Amino acid sequence: MFASYRRIFTAPGTIAFTLAGLLSRLAFSMTGVGTVVMIATRRDSYALAGAVSAAGVVAVALGMPLLGRLVDRYGQARVAIPSVPFFAVPFAALLLCTRYGAPTWTLFVCCAASSVLPNVGGMARARWAHLYRDDPESRQLATSFEQALDELCFMAGPVLAMLLCTALFPEAALLVAGLLASVGVLLFAAQRRTEPPVLPAVPGTGGALRSGGLRVMVLAFLATGVTFGSMEVTTIAYTDSLGQKPLAGALLALVAAGSCGSGLVFGLVRARRSPAVRLLAAAAAMAGLLLLPLAAGLSGAGPAVLAVALLVAGSGTAPTMVTGMTMIQELLPARQLNEGMSVAISAILIGISTGSALGGTIAQHATPGTGYLVPAGAAGLALLITAAGIGRLRTQARTAVVAAPSSVAA
Repeated sequence: MFASYRRIFTAPGTIAFTLAGLLSRLAFSMTGVGTVVMIATRRDSYALAGAVSAAGVVAVALGMPLLGRLVDRYGQARVAIPSVPFFAVPFAALLLCTRYGAPTWTLFVCCAASSVLPNVGGMARARWAHLYRDDPESRQLATSFEQALDELCFMAGPVLAMLLCTALFPEAALLVAGLLASVGVLLFAAQRRTEPPVLPAVPGTGGALRSGGLRVMVLAFLATGVTFGSMEVTTIAYTDSLGQKPLAGALLALVAAGSCGSGLVFGLVRARRSPAVRLLAAAAAMAGLLLLPLAAGLSGAGPAVLAVALLVAGSGTAPTMVTGMTMIQELLPARQLNEGMSVAISAILIGISTGSALGGTIAQHATPGTGYLVPAGAAGLALLITAAGIGRLRTQARTAVVAAPSSVAA
């Protein structure tokens, strides 16, 4: 396995931009927990902490596609470098306002205003897509590796944030996250030799969302995000009902571990079908595997059985994400790739917020374990959306392949 993945790093500069991007991704995964713990500790209100964190997520989801379009138009470095001070100032203000008792509205303003960094994960995937534009097998390896990095960060980030907040002071996690994000983005942007070239816009093409295939993918990613958000809240509520709330972190880490492992293995599988067909198969597997936590939760089987169910269920998410991102690369011309991936990630973020709210509502009013209906149902919805749109995905992907030479030359 390691030999297969090692080959994608033979291209000069790939290790440098991967390590730089890892800093920024780790920072992003620390931000949610760090914000909640900091505000809840300083203001003694989890409701306020959750609301401010949600405002930040909404701001990121709305701003990310716009930043992606700017990256496609002007280049990664020309957008990323100026964004750092625009991020750092309100981010620092959020820490100061929280610590020194500024009015509540300032927390919302600062949190929303600091959501101006471009999506480093999308920019990294765009670099891989450019480097291996003529090598589909290496592109799949790179996309799988990127998904595994995401899962590792979302396993380590919240744990690191909690350690910093509890061992040092409430603002410690966000302080470290802000530094990591700023340094990571600047170092990433400095890797100019792997940066994709800026391709001229074609008049009259409009934004990436004019693509019918991308709209299908956005809906599928939105449903997948609901799966992630509701799984997290439901697991926390379920372990709390058993009087074993501290187990929630370990159980959620198993979900991420299953996804990380399956993503790495999936990258080694030689693609024999079109991306659209692989996406449908991956969505079907995800929907089927997410019935396992539902069965474990409703049966009251206990944490040990639930742990196995969550590990196995997690293995179904990475292939869906990897194939989905590959599908977007097939659907869109290179000049719209950053915008398209940013739109997809924004859909996931909105889905996560929606899933958290749905999972929390059901956990509050239903018996323990019932909340696992939400991730199972959302995965089923993602499958239905993919099945309904597969014709459009296949047709548009074929059209994009035929048009690719002219779009690159444009």
